[in-house]
Amino acid sequence: MGLAKSHTLDALCVGPLGSGAGDAVVRLVTRVHVFSATGRGSYARTTPDRYGFPRLVRPRRKRHQGFASGDLVRATVRTGRWAGVWTGRVSVRSTGRHSVATPLGRFNAPHENLLLLQRADGFSYAWRSESGPVE
Repeated sequence: MGLAKSHTLDALCVGPLGSGAGDAVVRLVTRVHVFSATGRGSYARTTPDRYGFPRLVRPRRKRHQGFASGDLVRATVRTGRWAGVWTGRVSVRSTGRHSVATPLGRFNAPHENLLLLQRADGFSYAWRSESGPVE
């Protein structure tokens, strides 16, 4: 059919296309929604050493200052190396300085500078553009 090789376009071309237009692709997909499983955190209550004995006790709560690990946040940093507005997943700390993971790296930000965009539900969501027809 002259389409680029991709998982989405392959799935579009498998089987009878039907409809009133015959067996032809009527509309090409330009953007695809991508889901990734990120998990819901760990239930472990201690961190063991290499022999299996408890080394330290983890916090009993998963939510600190209204944030939980895996939440999507927007961090506003006013000064320093990471100055600017960043969007990423957060790892919470009981101290209030949470760690924010961005595509360029990880940095710490106080919870006052974080804005919750989406609660963690075990998945990450993104859009990806689909390649066009082969010339």
